[in-house]
Amino acid sequence: MSASAGAAELSRLLARVAEGDAAAFQIFYDRTSAKLFGVILRIVMERQEAEDVLQEVYVTLWRKAATFDPARASPITWAATIARNRAIDRLRARPARPMVPVEAAHDLADEGPAPDAGLVASHDARRLAEALSLLEPRHAAAIRACYFEGVTYDELAARENVPVGTLKSWVRRGLLRMRGQLEASEA
Repeated sequence: MSASAGAAELSRLLARVAEGDAAAFQIFYDRTSAKLFGVILRIVMERQEAEDVLQEVYVTLWRKAATFDPARASPITWAATIARNRAIDRLRARPARPMVPVEAAHDLADEGPAPDAGLVASHDARRLAEALSLLEPRHAAAIRACYFEGVTYDELAARENVPVGTLKSWVRRGLLRMRGQLEASEA
């Protein structure tokens, strides 16, 4: 089918659509939707949004089929103009996204941990666990409770049924032994 024959067929279909012919509208849709979808997608750049705009375009084409004038434009040009305008309207309705020049990228701080932070943290955690395992069990338990569980010296002393001074001595001696162990493992 030649371009002029195709345009004439689409014009006849639009005339039938203007009279409310749903079957003609289905044929018009089948013959034009791929092209109109491509026009819209190139503008909005997001498939789901392009599908939504395409639906709006065909609702408009159904309602305005009677206004089509074959003397002014071909049916596909008329439909593509409506599709283009709807897609541009959709772009304009989007909330504005803040634009930052690419030169400013080095100034943007990444608040997350460095890429190797997980490795360092897991290595440190292993070293710490090893140092704790070498302590007397009561000292290790006191350090875990005070530093990892947030238990106060007073609470822990009451729980262990020892004077606060004794508990502080356990923690201090344990920390000194851990420090010596950690320094030795670094060397």
